Amino acid sequence: MKIFLDSANLEEIDKASKLKVVDGVTTNPTLMAKSGVSLSMKELIKKISSLISGPVSVEGAATKKEAIIEEGIKLSKIAKNIVYKIPISEDGLAASYELEKQGVKTNITLVFSLSQALLSAKVGASFVSPFIGRLEDNGEDGLKLIEDIVSVFNHYQFKSQIIAASIRNVSHVKKAAILGCHIATIPYKVLAQMYRHHLTDKGLEVFLSDWQKIKK
Repeated sequence: MKIFLDSANLEEIDKASKLKVVDGVTTNPTLMAKSGVSLSMKELIKKISSLISGPVSVEGAATKKEAIIEEGIKLSKIAKNIVYKIPISEDGLAASYELEKQGVKTNITLVFSLSQALLSAKVGASFVSPFIGRLEDNGEDGLKLIEDIVSVFNHYQFKSQIIAASIRNVSHVKKAAILGCHIATIPYKVLAQMYRHHLTDKGLEVFLSDWQKIKK
């Protein structure tokens, strides 16, 4: 499974890229607003794209088909690895179809149902992003949705890759991987938790203590 970093924080992205386990980045206007940098949106996107060689999903503000297409083309010219994020809607689906035909990769986001994911795959979106955490916040089973989407996409051999989004914890990542999800996009704090375990910490303490005894 590929791991994307869900962030617009340049320090986090730089650290994550150096770990060599991050395959891409997803961003949105909210994350960009929280990034704390004084760069313009274009400059920030360009900087993020230079830190990560894999796909970098960026989202604009257009909501109508023609405006979405125009914005997607414009953003895709910032860097070769740009993927244009489009919230699912009638106009969004139509725009995604046209953009993919023109060679602009799209990521249909804010997906909360199997029917939405199915339509996204039908128009040829490169990525489809179902939101696990937000579904759970509303009392629904986000991981069951991932399971259903994986099953349907595999059955019909859709080319669209599934991005498990709105990841809240390591358990979400683990279960998405077990279910065969192509990608999990995760906050930096969850990435940092993935390589930690209390038994690892305890074992390291013992090793270091024994090493000091050997030295003495």
